[in-house]
Amino acid sequence: MISPKQVVYIFLFVLLGVLAQFLIHAVVEIVYIKLLLTNYGVFGLGFEFTTWFTIHTVFAATFLVFGILVGFWQGVYWWKRIYEK
Repeated sequence: MISPKQVVYIFLFVLLGVLAQFLIHAVVEIVYIKLLLTNYGVFGLGFEFTTWFTIHTVFAATFLVFGILVGFWQGVYWWKRIYEK
């Protein structure tokens, strides 16, 4: 049976995963946008500027799903490790 404490614990880990992915996403974007602004011909990979918006959307959704899944996985893992000994 799942207790309310366990639900909150796992939810908070999911929230932590979402926050961590936002930070990772921001760092990746800052670095790559700097590269694009300095030398678009090389780092633009031949894509038009509008294509980069699509790439951003796909990677943002992928990072979000990955953050949620890793947060859930870590919440379940640490719940079992700490509370179910």
